[in-house]
Amino acid sequence: MASSHLQAISPIDGRYFSKVEGLSNYFSEAALIRYRIRVEVEYFIALCELPLPQLKGFDPTHFKALRELYKNFKPADAQAVKSIEKTTNHDVKAVEYFIKQQFDALGLQDFKEFIHFGLTSQDINNTAIPLSLKEVLQEEYLPGFTSLTEKIEKLSGEWQDIPMLARTHGQPASPTRLGKELQVFSERLGQQLSTLKGIPMAAKFGGATGNFNAHQIAYPEIDWKGFGRRFVEKQLGLHYSFPTTQIEHYDHMAALFDSLKRINTILIDLDRDFWTYISMDYFKQQIKAGEVGSSAMPHKVNPIDFENSEGNLGIANALFEHLAAKLPVSRLQRDLTDSTVLRNIGVPFAHTLIAFQATLKGLGKLLLNADKIAADLEQNWAVVAEAIQTILRREGYPNPYEALKGLTRTNEAITRETIARFIDTLDVSQDIKKELKNISPSKYTGI
Repeated sequence: MASSHLQAISPIDGRYFSKVEGLSNYFSEAALIRYRIRVEVEYFIALCELPLPQLKGFDPTHFKALRELYKNFKPADAQAVKSIEKTTNHDVKAVEYFIKQQFDALGLQDFKEFIHFGLTSQDINNTAIPLSLKEVLQEEYLPGFTSLTEKIEKLSGEWQDIPMLARTHGQPASPTRLGKELQVFSERLGQQLSTLKGIPMAAKFGGATGNFNAHQIAYPEIDWKGFGRRFVEKQLGLHYSFPTTQIEHYDHMAALFDSLKRINTILIDLDRDFWTYISMDYFKQQIKAGEVGSSAMPHKVNPIDFENSEGNLGIANALFEHLAAKLPVSRLQRDLTDSTVLRNIGVPFAHTLIAFQATLKGLGKLLLNADKIAADLEQNWAVVAEAIQTILRREGYPNPYEALKGLTRTNEAITRETIARFIDTLDVSQDIKKELKNISPSKYTGI
């Protein structure tokens, strides 16, 4: 690990950096600069294609060279923008000046005043950031999510026929199947993914206070609202928010963060369940040579992956919660509080991806302890009481619930023999008694 990582304040830039390094392409300072340049360049090209009268003479063969400014973006370019910012003390203006310098170098200085024409900083920020979110979801988040859900679905299939004692309120309850319990999580995650995919990546593009004031005063004959919509939706592939104030209202972005938070909450539920199953000895864990479970207790193999995941998901959700609550609130036409907050959106994504990897690793280390699961079922014959009293109801037997309640709500162990003796006392036919005696905890698992 590089010394800079050892000195990092945040573990996502230090201890865990190798797990989330790919997010630097979307959420680092250099990445934000690159996305801003991309929007500025594409906007200039869109003005040329409109065309504005003063840009009719711009040679379209230069479009490729302009797009190379962001497609071939280098660390030195980011440093150049940051050097300009030391003078401007304004990050977006520094990007504008950097692009103007590139126009000079390309011999395009006659057209450079149409870079950032009529725009405010938020026309760039509120397109660059949604663009980064759209691409990070497709290229980093969804692959991680898919790997995890595929593992859950695979284990659900492998364990679909494993009967298991259920526990409600921590107490023995009607038996279930291990695979079905995993299927619950698979279904929940699948539904939330559908919701997530339906949330628009919204962008604002409309000038200083959202009304295209500068554009309209300079070129009143142009349909600027139509232009803005085409630019945002066709060239950037985002949803166009209109009308807005100076900033995008962030309602859709808040919905995105709430959706991501719900997915994380489901995974916290899964992490805690498997932590508990391990504590109940339903699973052993694969042991890796050289690993230490405790600095004091040599025998321990701790469920650290599920614990690590739960901790990271908690941090991610705290930040997603703040982002969703804060961003849609801005004083009048705009205050600056969203600016510093938006710089942190990569942090909950990083903790989420770390958690995905940890849960996946934890699931991969599980060794099914079928004997323990079966023994737990055998030791809890009281759970078939529900089945017996339900059949007795079907047969019109008087007060079946109360009869079973008297049998099972004692401190004495309920065994196969206890149940069989009780069935023998019932005033029902031999066929019904045979049906009742055929019920066992391992067979009473429903559909």
